[in-house]
Amino acid sequence: MKTRIGVLFGGMSVEHEVAVISGLQALHALDTSLYDGIPVYITKQGEWYTGPELTAVDTFKDMAALAKKAKRVVLHTDENGRHLLLDPKPGLFKSKIVDEIHVAFPVTHGTYGEDGALQGLLEMNKIPYVGCDVLSSAVGMDKIAAKTILKGAGLPQADYLWFYSKAWSDDREGCVKRVEAELGYPVIVKPANLGSSVGVERALDADQLEEAIDLVVNYSHKVLIERMVSNLKEVNCSVLGDYEEAEASVIEEVAMTKEILSYEDKYMSQGGGKGMSGSARIIPANIAEETRNLVQTLARQTFLELGASGVSRIDFLIDTAANQVYINEINTIPGSLSFYLWEPSGKTFTQLTTRLIQLALKRARERANLTFSIDTNLLSMHSKGGKLGVKN
Repeated sequence: MKTRIGVLFGGMSVEHEVAVISGLQALHALDTSLYDGIPVYITKQGEWYTGPELTAVDTFKDMAALAKKAKRVVLHTDENGRHLLLDPKPGLFKSKIVDEIHVAFPVTHGTYGEDGALQGLLEMNKIPYVGCDVLSSAVGMDKIAAKTILKGAGLPQADYLWFYSKAWSDDREGCVKRVEAELGYPVIVKPANLGSSVGVERALDADQLEEAIDLVVNYSHKVLIERMVSNLKEVNCSVLGDYEEAEASVIEEVAMTKEILSYEDKYMSQGGGKGMSGSARIIPANIAEETRNLVQTLARQTFLELGASGVSRIDFLIDTAANQVYINEINTIPGSLSFYLWEPSGKTFTQLTTRLIQLALKRARERANLTFSIDTNLLSMHSKGGKLGVKN
C-alpha cells in the first residue's frame, strides 16, 4: 500500500493564487511509485475541497464551476488514528469518508497556512506533516520576531525599527520623526507578516513614508521599516533538512525591474503560471566565492536559529560596494518549494519532495517518543471542601 500524501494548497491569504501554482507543482512532483497524491484545496474562505478535478491549474479559473465538481471535506482523525477527509453533509445511506491521508504536505503561502495556524491544526490531529513546525512557522512568518531572534544570535541584518499600527494612528508625526532620527532615508516599509513582496514600498522622503505606511497598515498591525541597502544585489539560498543536518543549495540572483523586488518580478516575469520557478534569475549568482560561502553559511545558521525544518528559502541583501551581506528574511514555504535551486546540484523536484516526506515522518517518530501528558488526575486529589487552584 502506498503512502497517501495530502497536498494542501491555496489558503486564506493574499498569496492564494501563488500557493495554487506551488501546490500543484509539488503534487505532480511526487514519486508515484511510493506515494498517492491527494489534492486538498483550501479556498480563500477556508473551505476544504478534494477530488481529481483539482490537479490542473486551468480549472481554477472558474471557481464556481470547480466548487460544484470537487468534493467539500473536513479533516478528522478518528479513534483508530486514521486521518480522514469527511463529507460535512453526507446524504442518507452515504458514507462520510471521502478519502484518507497518511501525511499532510502544506504548500500554503502566507497567513493561515505558513504562519503556524495550519500546522497547529495538523498537530492537534496528530498528522505527520511536511515543513516547519508551529513555532518556527510562526516566527518565520513574523519578520519582526525573526529579526529579533537573529539579532540575538549576532547575525547581520540591515538596521530597522518597527511599531504597531495603533502608534501610527495615534501619532503619525512622532513615527515619522523616529524613522528620520534612527534610520534616515531611503527606507523600505513592509508589513510584518506577508510574503511575495506584497505591501513592500520604498520611501525617499516623509511624504512617501506616510503613503507607504498607510498602505502597510491595511495588511498588518505591525509595521517594519528598514534602512535601504545601497548598491543592492539580492540573492537567495535554499536550505533543506532539520536540526541534525542542514544542506545549503546553490545561490540565485533574482532580476529586479525596480530598486526593490516586486510581486511582478517574482511571479509575472515569465508570463505567470510557473510560480517562483518562472522568475527571471541568474543561477548561480554572479558573486565571489568568498561571498557565496558566507551566504550559504548564514543561510544554514538562520535555518537552525529559527528552528526550521523541511525546505526554506533565505533571502539576502548585498551591498556590492561595501561587500556587506545582510539577512533579509526566511520563507518557510518558499514559492515552488525552491526546487529550481536544487536541480543544479543534481536533486530533482521528485527527489526533493521525497526527502521532505521522509523528514516529516522522522519528526513524527521522534515526537511519538516524547511525553505530552502525565497519567494522573489532579482534580481527583482535591477534597470536596478543598480550594481549587492552590499549587502546594
